[in-house]
Amino acid sequence: MKLRMVSAAAAAALALSLTATACGSDNGNKSSSGGGDKTITVGIKFDQPGIGLKTPDGKYTGLDVDVATYVAKQLGYKPGDIEWKEAKSADRETLLQRGDVNYIVASYSITPERQKKVDFAGPYLLAHQDVLVRADDNSIKKPQDLNNKKLCSVTGSTSAQNVKTKIAPNAQLQEYGGYSECLTGLENKVIDALTTDDAILAGYAAQKEFQGRFRLGGFKLSNENYGIGVKKGSDLKAKINTALEKMVKDGSWDAYVKKNLGPAGYKNEPAPKIGVIVS
Repeated sequence: MKLRMVSAAAAAALALSLTATACGSDNGNKSSSGGGDKTITVGIKFDQPGIGLKTPDGKYTGLDVDVATYVAKQLGYKPGDIEWKEAKSADRETLLQRGDVNYIVASYSITPERQKKVDFAGPYLLAHQDVLVRADDNSIKKPQDLNNKKLCSVTGSTSAQNVKTKIAPNAQLQEYGGYSECLTGLENKVIDALTTDDAILAGYAAQKEFQGRFRLGGFKLSNENYGIGVKKGSDLKAKINTALEKMVKDGSWDAYVKKNLGPAGYKNEPAPKIGVIVS
């Protein structure tokens, strides 16, 4: 693994920006008043159990929700001050560029291409592409065992194609409309494995109705550095980084990961260092 670290100049700029007050600038900080109370708008996924999920009763749960709420608190906002907005993968950069959200916490991998459009605080989680298989299926023990297996991912995703191109050329790709459909197919033995980021897979497998039925392969097929997206040039980046460092130091990070992903037997990496990207 290769580590990309922030430059000395960037570190100095980060330190300088920490002197700003939590709400002292409107640069990327979309605040509004509601009855005199300030609010903050945060983008999350609405359809990823264990990561970011809007439940039928209108509540929000998951690792990203816990992280986003912690960060908001450090910025001076109570949970009730948060306006949650759905941030689908294809919409994330646009939401930030238009100022529709203050920041996005939505299994948002930091990539060079995305960094041209938005800034990232973090990373706050190092995930990996992996596979999910049935707990009683011992035929898939290494990535190459995916050859001649029915491998599922969602339509438009590159995860399954990466496996077929680089690891198991004889894998039989199956594209479904959503991960929940892949999971149903896996449960019913219509498919043999589901692939995407291990944190997302763990979130699904950690749901009560699925606990004990599936297992993660633990293959670490890629490195996915989850960051918090902010508008390009926003001073929120430095403030969020400070909040993330505190979250790790006070034990909240460990508690959030264990609560949301632990039931699936997720073996998480240690909390990443702020500003260090594992490539």
